[in-house]
This record gives sequence, C-alpha cells and structure tokens, in this order.
Amino acid sequence: MTEHDFIIIGSGSAGSILADRLSANGRYRVLILEAGGRGRSPWIALPLGYGKTFFDDRVNWKYESEPEEALDGRRGYWPRGKTVGGSGAINALVYARGLPHDFDDWEAAGATDWGWKTVRQTYEALETQVAPDGTRRGSGPITVQDVSDQIHPVNRHYFAAIDELGLPRTEDINDPSGEGGAVYRINTAGGLRNSSARACLRPALKRSTVTLVTHALVERIEFDGTRAVAVHYRRGTQAHVARAGREIILSAGAVTSPRLLQLSGIGPVDLLRRHGITPLLDAPHVGGNLQDHLGINYYFRATERTLNNDLAPFFGKVRAALRFAFTRRGPLALSVNQCGGFFRSRPGQNRPDQQLYFNPVTYTTTPEGTRSVVRPDPFPGFIICFQPSRPTSRGRIDISGPDPEAPPLIQPNSLASEEDRAQVVAGGRLCQNLISTNALSGLVESAMYEDLRTMDDAAILADFRKRCGTVFHPVGTCRMGESAEQSVVDPRLRVHGTTGLRVVDASVFPNITSGNTNAPTMMLAWRAADLILEDA
Repeated sequence: MTEHDFIIIGSGSAGSILADRLSANGRYRVLILEAGGRGRSPWIALPLGYGKTFFDDRVNWKYESEPEEALDGRRGYWPRGKTVGGSGAINALVYARGLPHDFDDWEAAGATDWGWKTVRQTYEALETQVAPDGTRRGSGPITVQDVSDQIHPVNRHYFAAIDELGLPRTEDINDPSGEGGAVYRINTAGGLRNSSARACLRPALKRSTVTLVTHALVERIEFDGTRAVAVHYRRGTQAHVARAGREIILSAGAVTSPRLLQLSGIGPVDLLRRHGITPLLDAPHVGGNLQDHLGINYYFRATERTLNNDLAPFFGKVRAALRFAFTRRGPLALSVNQCGGFFRSRPGQNRPDQQLYFNPVTYTTTPEGTRSVVRPDPFPGFIICFQPSRPTSRGRIDISGPDPEAPPLIQPNSLASEEDRAQVVAGGRLCQNLISTNALSGLVESAMYEDLRTMDDAAILADFRKRCGTVFHPVGTCRMGESAEQSVVDPRLRVHGTTGLRVVDASVFPNITSGNTNAPTMMLAWRAADLILEDA
C-alpha cells in the first residue's frame, strides 16, 4: 500500500505532461503507473526508427480490430505504445495541431471553453518553434522542428503538382489558416524524438515527490461510494494498491481508458453484468463514440533517385548513420512522412476535408511482423496517401472479458455513413488529379500495385475497402460533454457521477481533429493540468 496525492495511469503523451506540471510546485506527491517498460530502445529515440517499433511487442501492444464487412472482412492492425512515452514513443512524429474549426466543434458539442481561442493559447504555452537555422520562438517543453532544409529533393515534384493544380501552399500547417501543401514539422530536438516523456517526464522524475512504476498492469479503480480512492495493480504475480488523497487520472489512451472504467464498474450495465462485473454506474457512452482516420497508400516506381537509393544499399545506410551520428541530421533524423498538407477535395468545400502525405520512399509489403520502413525497396519509388479528415462513422471499444489482460474488443464501424464513402472517393480523385499532373506523371515509371490513374469512382472505393488501414488516431471513447446523457466526462474532464476521477487523453475528444492526434493530446493534457491545479 502506498499513499499519493495524484495517481496517473499511463505515462504516454498526456500522462507525462501531467506528471511534470502537477509536481512542479513541489506540494503534491505524484505516482505514475505504466504497464510497459522504460522505453530505452534506441529505435524510439531515432526518428526513422518508427519502422522498427511498428511490430515490436516489447514496446507495442499490437492490437487488432474485429473483422469489418465494410473493409472486405479484414481485421485492422492497431499499434499502441507499451512503454514510457506511450504511442508518442512509437509514432511517425508529425506535429499537427488540428484546424481551428475542429476545436470550435468541440465547444459546440458541449466542451465548454475548449474552442480554438483557448486551445491556441494553450498550444503557444506548450510549444517551442525551432527554425532550420536553430532560431527558437516560444518557451514550452515540446519542440516543433522545421525540417524543410533536410527533406529529399524529389519532394519538389509534389509541390510543383500542387502549383499546377492551383492548390494552396502554406509554410506551416499549424498556422490558423493551416490549409495547403507543406513540409511537415516534427517534434524532435537535436535530431532525436522529443516526446513528452523525454521533454516533461524525464525532468519530473528528478523530483523526490514523483514516482514512476513500470510494468504495472492496472486491474481496477477502487471507490468509496462514488469517490475514486485507490488503484489496484499488479507487477508480475504481486498485487499492489496505491491510494490517492486527491485524484486518480486515467491517461491510458483511447483504447484502454474506457476499458479501465468498465473494469471498475463504470460502463454499459448490460456489458458489465455479462462479464461478471458489479456496476457502479450505468454509463453507456463509455467506450462509444470511437473515431479514427483511415488512409491508403499508392505506390509508384520513380524515374529519378528517391530515399530508396540513399538507404537501400549497405553503404548508403552507413553514410546515413555516420551523418546522423556526427550531425544529427539527414534521413534518419526525419519522419517517413516528409510532406503533405490539408486540402479541399473539390471547389466549393467550406473547409479542408482531406489530409495528404507524400513520402519519398517505398517499402515492399512483407509478411506480418516484419514491416520495416528502414529497409526501402532496391529501386527508386515514392508514395502518395490520403485520409479523409473528419469521418462521421462511430464505433466502440469495450472489454472482451473481466481479465485486464484480455485483448480489447475494437469495433471501428468503418465507412458506415454515405458521407464517409463519398469522402473516400473525393480523396482518391484528389490524389488522382495530383498524380496526373505533368509534374508528377513525369516522376512515375509505373504503378507498383493498383494503378490509381486508371480508377473510376467505384474502383477507388473498392480499392479503399480492400487495402485501407487505420492511420493510428483513435479518439472519443470517453467523450467530453455537458452531461452523462451525452458524454463520459465534463468540460473539466471529471467523470460524470464520480468525484476524484478524471480522464485526460485522446479518448475525451468530442470529435476527431483533422490531422494527426498527438499534438492535440499533449495540448489537452497541458490545459487539463491547469484545471486540476485550480480545483486542488
């Protein structure tokens, strides 16, 4: 039995920030419980090491969704971080705040004071912007690096194609306008991944009031009436109980936070009883409102050198490694996603509806468990990819049994709406227009698999159903709102019907943001810390 003021379940993108900010004044004892290990793999620190952690069960839960008829009966592969740093330790590093209307929609959905004006101020406190010449703007712990001086030269064809179609460009997708083609900014520092675990948790652990326990599998939250008072967890075969004098904060992510609520008796009452769990609160929205981005890659052999030429040969790998070792620059210091942006798929759209990626590398599909983006194909190639930005389909994540080690029941309900299916066709047509420009058609030697250039609307949708996959952005399963009738937590992130319990992670998003979700998750945690300290 241990005693603390705050207990944070999960040391991911949100939990690491909370641990730092809640302990900074020296008044509160903070315990962080992490189910994974310390995350000392060199592939975590190396930006391009993302490819090596993608199937590594030492740092990755390697979840799977249920088969979906809408996706030709396929299961989806859902990597999630099983390590200090959470999914922020194994993601592809793109830093995307989201577009202003994303957060105004949060507020309209009942998340009071989470509109763009407030969110923008929070981002500015969280971030330090770093220019290519090292100039810094801001004083936050999360460094957002402009790597436009390091991207591969072949990316110029992507921007020429955008210009040819009359599409917009932007210097930074995180500007309030945010629309157009851009070089993606990434959260690195000194050429290394600068996740919130590195930027925030590491300094917090130097304080005597902060304790991190790894390999701690949380089994349930204990209540005194409806007040959360303790966390039951185990390490190996040994059971432990940690008591919280002030609050317990779930930051286990959109997959696991709703499951821990359900294991603790908060969830749909029929589900709980079916698994032998005594209900504390009938909360049907726990696990619901699941949203995610689906994307698809189109692969092309290229007529000029790409990253494949630099990294496929043995001596190319050696050169890249030496360059990184001595300068912390070059392809190993970058995300695999070098360029992209937010676009309107057709004239008349009232806001951007597609996010694009342009990657100057290809990697042949290999047997499950061996995918690696650091072993490119032995010929020049590139990828163009799209994801509809604001899907309207809603799914669920629930427990599959009373054992906390039982795998999650992930039911995405993909492409359930006609609007989502229309957005797929619109995104495919946008990519088709790009690849058909003079700028990009001259770069194409041949399509590697399905040829986007020859597809009609029906073929685009059929191909998407056959090959698309999650872009690893699940949110919404403990959504924020005004009342228990429509949500799980209130705008201060307190679980409805309880005291001493909050959820602070991407599961509380009322709606998915238009782009990558790691930045808004960190923003949410930064502001949540202010709310928690105010209430304390």
